[in-house]
Amino acid sequence: MTATGPSSTAPGVVDVVALGESMVTFLPSGPGRLADVPSFDRAIGGAESNVACVLAAAGHSARWVGRVGADGFGDHLVEAIGAYGVDVSAVRRDPDRPTGVYFRTAGDRATDAHEVAYYRAGSAASAMSARNMDLDAIRAGRVLHLSGITPALSADCLALMRELTARRPGRPLVSFDVNHRPGLWRGHDDGSRVLLELARGADIVFVGEDEAWGPGGPEAVRAALPEPGLLVVKQGATGATAFHGPHVTSVPALTVDVVAAVGAGDAFAAGFLSATLRDLPVRERLRHGHLMAAAALTVPGDLAAPPAHDHADRLAALDDDAWGRLRLGPGWTQTGERADEEVGTP
Repeated sequence: MTATGPSSTAPGVVDVVALGESMVTFLPSGPGRLADVPSFDRAIGGAESNVACVLAAAGHSARWVGRVGADGFGDHLVEAIGAYGVDVSAVRRDPDRPTGVYFRTAGDRATDAHEVAYYRAGSAASAMSARNMDLDAIRAGRVLHLSGITPALSADCLALMRELTARRPGRPLVSFDVNHRPGLWRGHDDGSRVLLELARGADIVFVGEDEAWGPGGPEAVRAALPEPGLLVVKQGATGATAFHGPHVTSVPALTVDVVAAVGAGDAFAAGFLSATLRDLPVRERLRHGHLMAAAALTVPGDLAAPPAHDHADRLAALDDDAWGRLRLGPGWTQTGERADEEVGTP
């Protein structure tokens, strides 16, 4: 599957449009409970804007579309995301609702000690709808990237997602990261059903094996979701499996010296979409996803500088044995030395 859609020479058309909520993130200055952390550093966070930032940093034209408050935090988000080279001209400002913020601890998200405190109820982003967002700007991309976070924010957001995932002639290639966050669906028994419905309308779907619809591995996920032309099932440290037409392609994950286990899922999607925009084979798309995820895992925050195309292409082209021996640590995106040592290349 290639990234078909409006011609990239048309006015206002970009490689990727990503729509969703972005929030100001407060990262702790040290380990410990939120109650004990004395200070925080400010950053940005948002699944869809993360994808846009990584793609822009990798040299693609990207647009983030969202809704923020007419406040200082909204100013910071627009400026910070724009600094990555992302087009933020279609972001809407809400005079009545605030920009969402959240705080988290420094620990691994997979542990019970990890804490996240969200302040997003009634946020500007929760008011996104088909009536107050620029649908022309949203659809003016070769790829439109969405996630399952947005429909959980409000009924209007869900209606907007249904509008954007409706199959109709001339729409861009729709990418959907299921991103099932049970906490966002608390009090709603139909969260899984809604996400399945939206995923069925997409062309490319990313879903974690642990957030899918019932047990049984990647094949069971495909059985539940046969509609998308390309389904990518992420299997954590095991790797990822892509179903494309009658074909199945699996690529093992890399060995990574993890600094912080945040942002890897968004980076994986960005790497896969970058390779899709370049019309690379599915095996290479999966490998580029793993490489982008490795870049995120080897830095403290959600966003990392991606490897140069030639560096990533060289690693993605390794034979299976060399790929299996590859080990990536902090700083590997700036220099190929660490990777070269591990696989024994000159």
